[in-house]
Amino acid sequence: MQKLVLASNNAGKVREFAALLAPLQFEVIPQGALGIPSAEEPHHTFVENALAKARHASAASGLPALADDSGICAHALNGAPGVLSARYAGEPANDAANNQKLIDELSGKTNRGAHYVCALVFVNSAKDPEPLIVQTRWYGTFIDEAKGSNGFGYDPHFLLPELGLTAAELEPEQKNAISHRGQALRELIAQLESRKQSRKELKTSGV
Repeated sequence: MQKLVLASNNAGKVREFAALLAPLQFEVIPQGALGIPSAEEPHHTFVENALAKARHASAASGLPALADDSGICAHALNGAPGVLSARYAGEPANDAANNQKLIDELSGKTNRGAHYVCALVFVNSAKDPEPLIVQTRWYGTFIDEAKGSNGFGYDPHFLLPELGLTAAELEPEQKNAISHRGQALRELIAQLESRKQSRKELKTSGV
């Protein structure tokens, strides 16, 4: 198993990434288990924050690092809460409070469309000049009534109209197959495999 530090201490994310990366023989270690404090996230985009977190975790651990910055964007609120999703209602971070604030902000709005965003960054080292970066979206509708006990964050209120279920009503395997994070990780894995194959071919050719 190759060790990989995950730049997050979110239990839900740790579970999801560990399950998704297990087939590739990656041992996912949350940064908190290594005593690594959370990185600052001062940027206005998901990609910039994810890159900052990945470099921070890799520098502190000496290991390859994976980081994501994700959140929900409500269409009627010009993309809010966006990068502020985890702490939308302030500190300390609280899922119930965040959901209630978004419910309040959307009160009276006819457009309840929303999408999750996941920016995923992999670095081999803290100064990796070629980080692998992917960003994906998962579309749905934000509803006031919470449904389901799986998932985390805004999942109980994120309805998938084509399924008639919220993200929190999906089984983990089903969610991983269609979620923003699952999409991003599959794209990242494809990039990792492509890079590995390219290096193998270069080595074979003697370049």
